[in-house]
Amino acid sequence: MKPYPRAERIGVAIHTALSELMSRKLQDPRIEMATISSVKVTSDLRIAYVYFTQFGGGKKIDDAMEGFKSSRGFIKKTIAPKLGLKYMPDIKFVHDASFDYGSRIDNLLSKVTAGKDE
Repeated sequence: MKPYPRAERIGVAIHTALSELMSRKLQDPRIEMATISSVKVTSDLRIAYVYFTQFGGGKKIDDAMEGFKSSRGFIKKTIAPKLGLKYMPDIKFVHDASFDYGSRIDNLLSKVTAGKDE
């Protein structure tokens, strides 16, 4: 897949603006502990996939997803002027399970190495 530098720059700008917004203005307790891990913008700049992590299992992940969906309009309205685009990309939130997967692998490896030490 051919890289699109403009889409990458806009993804970084959205990530920065959204991280700042979450730390200062969003008061939703459902997304309080969520962390934005990355933002991928399509090449036509119409959709921004925002990947987030939420520790604590399925219920907290579902709550965070609902929190992000309910505040999507406020997020778009707040960060749109900072981007300076003609059209604000539609934001879609996706849970990033890679951190959970990495933690699981780390736990499995530590159990294997602990078994070899005995």
